[in-house]
Amino acid sequence: MALPLSQIKASLEDGLLSFPITDLDKNGQFNADTYAIRLDWFVTHEVSSIFVAGGTGEFFSLSENEYRKIVEVTARTVQEKVPMISSVGRSIPEAIAFAKIAEKAGMSALLLMPPYLTECPPDGIYQYAKTIMDNTSLPVIYYNRGNGVLPSQYVQKLADSCPNFIGLKDGTGNMQDLNDTIKSVGSRLSYIGGVPTAEIIAEAYLSIGVNTYSSAVFNFVPELANLFYTSLRAGNKEVVATILQQFYIPFVRLRNRKQGYAVSLIKAGATIIGRPAGDVRPPLTMPTSEEIQQLEAIIQQSANLITAR
Repeated sequence: MALPLSQIKASLEDGLLSFPITDLDKNGQFNADTYAIRLDWFVTHEVSSIFVAGGTGEFFSLSENEYRKIVEVTARTVQEKVPMISSVGRSIPEAIAFAKIAEKAGMSALLLMPPYLTECPPDGIYQYAKTIMDNTSLPVIYYNRGNGVLPSQYVQKLADSCPNFIGLKDGTGNMQDLNDTIKSVGSRLSYIGGVPTAEIIAEAYLSIGVNTYSSAVFNFVPELANLFYTSLRAGNKEVVATILQQFYIPFVRLRNRKQGYAVSLIKAGATIIGRPAGDVRPPLTMPTSEEIQQLEAIIQQSANLITAR
């Protein structure tokens, strides 16, 4: 039985959203067994929903068959303990095909990624999103990012045209435009913070009514990610500032050394804590040994923060 829409939307508006990495074996092939273990571990840490095959999960590098296995493993493992959301995107035919796979597997909703083009006009992006939404029965969250950014008026137009358009995930960090959209479109949609390492601007998100965000670092510091989120929502500025200064800011500085490290460092962090998921696939690259040592030090600092609490 599918989860009610009210439960899905509630999970998007209150609670920490988790985005697991995708397990690959030493040969770079999907490892269903260790992935199931990872998902089971995730849902024991008070997440409000789980987003599989997302950006952190290397959706852009997955084959259709791998995607099918991922959503099937997710459905069997999570069993609707929390809403299960999987990505679709790339070309329109691929997105529709992936959506059908997700529907059959029992996913609760979809995250629609930007189209595979370097530049897109907003009216074309609108038509891209509308066509895909019109061809699935599942609720859809649109990821407003990169070459797929929709201005406020087009978000409104899409909301008016597609009843199953339920949420907007912001990947721009542009607070002016996002606030325009939130104040214009209002509660018709649920809003999610979605810039890489979203915690770094979580305070700004919260100030304009975005209560939740995607947490990639949850893959290797779940207790810290939860502590930061609960402290943020409780208005505990001292704890928020301490965690930002001692963990998130150093992590973001390391992440900014190379494009793609928003994913690569997450996989490295998972290995450091004893939950490896293999290396990233090209065109991404793994961190250097020196950078991994620096990440180890940052993780150790996070352990000290948890112990202190």
